[in-house]
Amino acid sequence: MGVRRFLLALVLAFAGLSGAHAAEPRRQVVIDDEGFALMHLMLLEDPRVEVLGITTVSGNVWANRATAMVLRGLELMGHEGVPVAEGATFPLLNSEARTERWEALYGKLVWKGAFMKQWAEPTAQSAPEHHGPFDPVDLPWGNPKLKPLPEAAALFLIRTVRAHPHGVTIVACGPLTNLALAQRLDPEFAGLVKELVIMGGSLAPRQALDNRSAADFAREFVNTPRREFNIRFDPEAASMTAHAPWPKVTIIPADPSTATQLVPALVVRLAKASRPPVAAMIRRMEPGFPMWDEIAAAVWLDPSLVTKSERLWYDFDVQFGPGYGDMLTWHDAYRPGLDEGRADVVISVDVPRMEALIARSLGER
Repeated sequence: MGVRRFLLALVLAFAGLSGAHAAEPRRQVVIDDEGFALMHLMLLEDPRVEVLGITTVSGNVWANRATAMVLRGLELMGHEGVPVAEGATFPLLNSEARTERWEALYGKLVWKGAFMKQWAEPTAQSAPEHHGPFDPVDLPWGNPKLKPLPEAAALFLIRTVRAHPHGVTIVACGPLTNLALAQRLDPEFAGLVKELVIMGGSLAPRQALDNRSAADFAREFVNTPRREFNIRFDPEAASMTAHAPWPKVTIIPADPSTATQLVPALVVRLAKASRPPVAAMIRRMEPGFPMWDEIAAAVWLDPSLVTKSERLWYDFDVQFGPGYGDMLTWHDAYRPGLDEGRADVVISVDVPRMEALIARSLGER
């Protein structure tokens, strides 16, 4: 009788553990970005994650184009219920004219996003398409029927964070304009966020892969190791964000990205792991680019992927000189003490494990 009672208690204990695991709440996240990429697919498809919304911002493309890309992507994936709020069209102060003036003084930028008309020198990647900020959007994979919310991204961010205080992570993989605006509108906004994950900034990246397309991106940092596009597009917003009282900040600078690349074999693997509509989207992705945003999503999902990081105080240069938009960092003894931010800055990640995590988040078993 005693043995039977013990076995019954053991069975009930395991059943309780299973039930508790099944009832574990999903991690809540808002994605703030300037397009629709593999990172979005990862977080939308991962059963452990609840995407509360997606906010868009100008960066690689203008905000209206980014919004259309997100809406069409959600339609193709069957995630039409995820709210989308369009964000800032223009940086707080930077502009295309100011960027061209800066280049005349200090040299050509490798990537200018929505301001980009052509590469400064030949690359393995395709030439960018140039559009105006209010040009009509006509996507090659079809235009969306879904509509964005009738509110600005900054207001949506404030509303969502206040509805889930200390429960929402913001994964920001584009310029930080929306976050700066939200913080200025609501001084309590940053303090109510659970965690901020930023893909942006740069310390001292080095070429880690031996092929032409990887070298095209690594060369950007040879002479300008502290410059990275997301921050350079809107340095003032980045600095304002750095001075906000976030409870926790994780920064994915450019440094770990030079060891990653969306190669054709990985595209095949990820497409094979995915549902048919998601697989079709993955097959359309241009290979050859580093996996900037995917590192941010992967590290948030599994911090054990990080093989090297530093706890640093940080800010960004907003002086209109040669270092405009560069990342500034300090160890404890050297910080200026002007309310600069503090973050865990990721230097390197376990790339094979990261690729495996991406595949699992998309459905690989």
